[in-house]
Amino acid sequence: MFLIIRARGISKGTGRGELLVSSEPISFLSGVDPDSGIIMESGHSLRGEHINGKILAFTHGKGSTVGSYVLYALKRNGLAPAAIINEEAEPIVALGAIMAGIPMVDRPEVPLRRLKNGTPVVVDGDRGEVEYAGELEGD
Repeated sequence: MFLIIRARGISKGTGRGELLVSSEPISFLSGVDPDSGIIMESGHSLRGEHINGKILAFTHGKGSTVGSYVLYALKRNGLAPAAIINEEAEPIVALGAIMAGIPMVDRPEVPLRRLKNGTPVVVDGDRGEVEYAGELEGD
């Protein structure tokens, strides 16, 4: 199955990669290690996962404004996600994505809970679209 999922463009550019999906918010400050690109937040469903080159899909960000700079540091260190999909963008993650040049969309017309980890996707922040090449959860 191939779908074009409409969304709202937040940060321009195009990113390709495999989906890494969480139904939980992510704190980039103390939740993601900028020197390894690993989610380290205690109790998080993605704890131990590498985000480098992945399409990171999660509900929204949380935590300090320093999280924007962690996203920037991830990009500078070559460890950033290829793109970000949020249910609802908030300023910390949106600003970090824009500063780092990480494509980002939010408000996808398909709920994140229906997207499968590992599915190849393309996020287009200019057009506000996600190309999804796989089955949806619940189909």
